[in-house]
Amino acid sequence: MLVAFSVAPSASDSSGSVAKAVAEAVRIVRESGLPNETNAMFTLVEGEWDEVMDVVRRATEAVQAAAPRVSLVLKADIRPGHTDQLRTKVQRVEEYLSDTP
Repeated sequence: MLVAFSVAPSASDSSGSVAKAVAEAVRIVRESGLPNETNAMFTLVEGEWDEVMDVVRRATEAVQAAAPRVSLVLKADIRPGHTDQLRTKVQRVEEYLSDTP
């Protein structure tokens, strides 16, 4: 299972930033030991259903500790029997791009 999710407080702190709360969520993902990566919009995490959803839940709870209201966006690619999709999906696209004049 490959999940892309974004979790953030619905209201920012006095500086207008949500970065501190988001950093706590990303810390939980990274400490999970599951394959993951974070970009400007989403954090991707790969693993079995229960372990991935547990990480998403704990990351959401970390943000909720800093704010009374939280926004969570989640997209999942559920493909039993496939692993390392975090990298191989991108590699397949790159292969096609390298074949294009």
